[in-house]
Amino acid sequence: MLHLPLLINDLAIILCVAAIVTSICRKINQPVVLGYIVAGLLVSPKIPFMPTITDTGSIQIWAEIGVIFLLFGLGLEFSFKKLKAVGGPASITGIVEVLFMSIAGYFTGQLMGWNEMDSIFLGGILSISSTTIIIRAFDELGVKTRQYASVVFGVLIVEDLVAILLLVLLSTIAVSQQFQGDELLFSSLKLVFFLIAWFIGGIFFIPGILRYLKKFLNDELLLVLSIALCLLMVVLATHAGFSPALGAFIMGSILAETSEGKRIEHIIGPMKNFFGAIFFVSVGMLINPQVLIERWDSVLLITVVTILGKILSSSMGSLISGQTLKNSVQTGLSLAQIGEFSFIIATLGLTLKVTSDFLYPLAVAVSVITTFTTPYLIKYSESCARLIEALLPKQTVKFINRYSSSTQAVAVSSQAREVLKNYLTRLILLTIVLLAITIMSKEIAINVVYKELKPREVASFSAFLMTFIFSAPFFWALLSKKMTHNFSAFGSSGRLVFIPFALSSARYIVVAGILGFQISLFFPTLLAALFFLVVSVLGLSWFSQHLEGVYEWFEKNFLNNLNDSLPKKLEEKILLPWEAHLASYNISQYSPFLGKTLEELKIREKYGVSIVLIERGARKIKAPNKDEVLFPFDTVNVIGTDDQLKKFKDFIEIKPSDLEDVSLDSYGLKGCILNNTSEFLGKTIRSSGIREMTEGLVVGLERGEERIINPDTLTVLEEGDLLWIVGNIRKMDALS
Repeated sequence: MLHLPLLINDLAIILCVAAIVTSICRKINQPVVLGYIVAGLLVSPKIPFMPTITDTGSIQIWAEIGVIFLLFGLGLEFSFKKLKAVGGPASITGIVEVLFMSIAGYFTGQLMGWNEMDSIFLGGILSISSTTIIIRAFDELGVKTRQYASVVFGVLIVEDLVAILLLVLLSTIAVSQQFQGDELLFSSLKLVFFLIAWFIGGIFFIPGILRYLKKFLNDELLLVLSIALCLLMVVLATHAGFSPALGAFIMGSILAETSEGKRIEHIIGPMKNFFGAIFFVSVGMLINPQVLIERWDSVLLITVVTILGKILSSSMGSLISGQTLKNSVQTGLSLAQIGEFSFIIATLGLTLKVTSDFLYPLAVAVSVITTFTTPYLIKYSESCARLIEALLPKQTVKFINRYSSSTQAVAVSSQAREVLKNYLTRLILLTIVLLAITIMSKEIAINVVYKELKPREVASFSAFLMTFIFSAPFFWALLSKKMTHNFSAFGSSGRLVFIPFALSSARYIVVAGILGFQISLFFPTLLAALFFLVVSVLGLSWFSQHLEGVYEWFEKNFLNNLNDSLPKKLEEKILLPWEAHLASYNISQYSPFLGKTLEELKIREKYGVSIVLIERGARKIKAPNKDEVLFPFDTVNVIGTDDQLKKFKDFIEIKPSDLEDVSLDSYGLKGCILNNTSEFLGKTIRSSGIREMTEGLVVGLERGEERIINPDTLTVLEEGDLLWIVGNIRKMDALS
């Protein structure tokens, strides 16, 4: 008898049960994630009357791969450009919510008598909302184009990045077993440093590689290359002391910036879904029903804290950021759940063996409950907002509205602020690049140069020379006049006059500090260090023209690669003081708008919205005129209120299921004889209206002995004509 590995047997059980349970979830309009968790519970050893898996070790390895692909997929959807685009409202809302829920979770754990580590991890678990659940609920309820939805999506982007930071911070706390501020600060700075260094390196190299290989990149090769890059970054992140999930997320976000980002996201989808399913099933396998029964009061308390805390904190954060009362309440009700990142944080606690066994099943139980409540909270969010607005004193509502209008109307930045932001951004990025080159050179020196070259002095000189050659263009960039050419914005007098001096001093200090650090790594003696410091400064002066060309080449390629991704959408702005905003819709191939001009459609008169941009492939039609015609798969950008946009969406995005049955079973060929009472006598085929009445075409005409295939539409119909029509059979029966 052939031997079948236990893993294959277990996968068969998992996938069969998962398919059945998720089908039931889809039937009752619940997220598939919930089905996977329930399936995991059913196949675990804790449910005796169901088929049980046996090779739990292998399943856990597959689950770890699932986390990698899940985070890789989130990275592909993330994009650093999106983070920049979400603006202040989403950032403020996300940060307020995360801080509030982290503190609320910690004190809830303390209130229940939990130890310090369980309470800290509970705060992390409750702080992150579920991207998967919210997007699914928005899709099903058709509210993705509402004004508050853009804020919610922005908050989810911010939370994804905060969740990555939380994984690092919680790992640090878990290892040290205590909350040390200096160690957490070091870990945070280390994370930021590696994030920026990896991002700069990835953007500089990877788009170029993809462009070079583009003519060879079919879907199969692109899939293999994407996974290879993902796993390579996972290995690098692990060696740097971070979690594998961080590496996967970073590589996903880098690839999202390339021209192939959307294509990679599409082809990686099935693998992400498959391994993600294994991960969520493994989540369900770790649930202990006995713990839930014993601690039902804890589940209830944490659920209440989660829902009320997230509604309150998200709404307050949104109000602080300048959103209207209605949008703030709807934002808060949409974010009132926990999901996939909460599972990953809970799994981290179990893996590091720093949290109690009961915490994980409690987190999953709360997630399941809040998954059920989320669609209802979103569905009735507008009614809740109206109710709250009616209950609040009129003066309070007036104050909130005035605050919202004034906050959003304030100018974002002055010229001096813009110059300061650009200068500091360049200074920080160049500093990180130089530090990254120094660290890599030190590693190469230790592992290669010192082993291959003797004596030690020759090896040290070679290692320093290599480091200095790669660093020199970036030293030149810091010292060049281009860094200060916009300082005239600060003026020659007044309170801002000291800023140019302080900023210029900062760049000289950075250059001196990093150059001194590089020399000290390879030349510990003071005399040698001074000698190479003088030589380095002279080298920068002598070769400045060559260094300028090298740096400008580097910067040009980096910026080209950064802008390599798909064209940007029209930036979304809020129209003050009205609740109007921008939304995008795809023209369905079934839309009644097709082939008609904007003048014929009278969209503004019927729906109250204005079309400001039409995207047709790579073509952008700005402020389209009245003679512009809409085609299938056009993307139209329109401005209107939530109610106007909903009315417009229901008509423009019509689906096949909304149309009358046009299957081949109802479509056929039928003959029709015109008698002396026929309304078509004396009319041409075109003017008779037969085409419109039958949804068909006259394909043949018999007149006496004459037979005409595809008769001319100007043919006049006579008594006794036999028309052969291809069209809707039911309507042709009514015609005859």
